[in-house]
Amino acid sequence: MFYTIGHKCYNFSMDNHKLKHFREVLINKMSGLMGNAEDTVTRMSEGDGTFPDPLDRALSESNSTIELRKRDRERKLIQKIQKAIQKTEDGTYGTCEICGEEITEDRLEVRPETTLCIGCKQEQEQVERQFGM
Repeated sequence: MFYTIGHKCYNFSMDNHKLKHFREVLINKMSGLMGNAEDTVTRMSEGDGTFPDPLDRALSESNSTIELRKRDRERKLIQKIQKAIQKTEDGTYGTCEICGEEITEDRLEVRPETTLCIGCKQEQEQVERQFGM
């Protein structure tokens, strides 16, 4: 059941126990990603950057590029997780941003940072495929 108070829509069907569970899952996921980022920075700053062989240098640069791309994707995921944590605080967690329906618990368990119900996400992906986005 949804209620609008002020300008916010609150999903009262998710009890505090479930909300706390998802908040903990999100915080743990974010902590793991932040640890990965710190490890990458440490590893990349430890190398001396001297390579006797040009192939070794090329391989190292290629690996660094791949690592930085992964971290950039993780940075974007961290932003989504932070947004989801904020939603747990303002009472809108578990509500689809497009249709306003409740996002199923199964979907939230698999992807706790999601902001769309499965139906809206499928429609979004179909449009992206159709227009090559």
